[in-house]
Amino acid sequence: MASPRPAKIPKGIVRPREAVLRMAPYAPPTAGREGKLRLDFNENTVGCSPRVIDFLRDRLSAGGLAVYPEYGETKRALAGFFQVPQEQLLLTNGTDEAIQVFINTYVNSGDEVVLLRPAYAMYRFYASVAGAEIREVGYRLPLMDFPLDELLDTITPATRAVVIANPNNPTGTAVQFHGIERILKRARRAVVLIDEAYYEFCGITALPLIEPAPNLFVSRTFSKVFGMAAMRLGCVFSHPANIAFLHKAQSPYSVNAMAALAVQEAVRDRAYIENYVAEVLAARELLCVGLEKLGIAYVPSSANFVLANLGKRAIEIRDTLRDRGILGRDRSYEVPGHVRMTAGTREQTRRLLAVLEEIW
Repeated sequence: MASPRPAKIPKGIVRPREAVLRMAPYAPPTAGREGKLRLDFNENTVGCSPRVIDFLRDRLSAGGLAVYPEYGETKRALAGFFQVPQEQLLLTNGTDEAIQVFINTYVNSGDEVVLLRPAYAMYRFYASVAGAEIREVGYRLPLMDFPLDELLDTITPATRAVVIANPNNPTGTAVQFHGIERILKRARRAVVLIDEAYYEFCGITALPLIEPAPNLFVSRTFSKVFGMAAMRLGCVFSHPANIAFLHKAQSPYSVNAMAALAVQEAVRDRAYIENYVAEVLAARELLCVGLEKLGIAYVPSSANFVLANLGKRAIEIRDTLRDRGILGRDRSYEVPGHVRMTAGTREQTRRLLAVLEEIW
């Protein structure tokens, strides 16, 4: 991907770093979504557990909001939930901060960072801010299979960091556990971040490899299945020595008190999460069957969304869906003709398919 042409700097403005000048700005289309069926950002489409709201009402106070947050209780709750020692866990302001702190801790200007393409935009964003030399490996067409052999061939002794989403966004495809082991073995001299934002819909996790692989980092988010995207909460796991380094590069109070409180109850309500995941998996299957009946090709997904190939009509159909109150995410700028659709509930999916059938 060619670097964008640097914009002209107005007179009197101090010139920023060259890496920032050459970056393309990231502008997520988040305005005007209220009241619509949100199938564009892979969020929980029904909301967080009601117990979270009740818990916040009980625990929040004017005095509590006047002091800086403490994280001990939250770390104990999450360490128990994820079954890891507290020393292997770092709270972050969403997965975005996990990526940022990871890059800030390990990547200097000019260092080589290996990414996959297409992938979550923030990997390239933070690597670009750091001034890294980015090498990208494309997913295999037409079904966007994980390019394991190609990735292994790209990793060299010069590689400083490797960042992988598993399952990947926007393709929904995943690398199996043995593939992660091979990547870690190949990248012994690099740090490897496995972003497991969609783990609950896939079931593959690298967490058991933290002990034998000291170069491994695993991130999770509470923005997806837990329905707390507005809270901006995530976490990263690694060897305790690595967590100590990350902590040094992190702002001391980046996680707000409400998020730290809310997640304690969110992880306690396991039944709510399990039921929602089961509903999403059923909706995903319904969506795939519906697309097949309409003759619309799609990428088989291990996440809570499906990447559909709408060809030359992709933008037209996305806009028509939006006019009918349904939001999808156009990904044609990365995968020509493709629109990503979140799998919410079966009722929401039936509504999407009914409108698709009318306009297809």
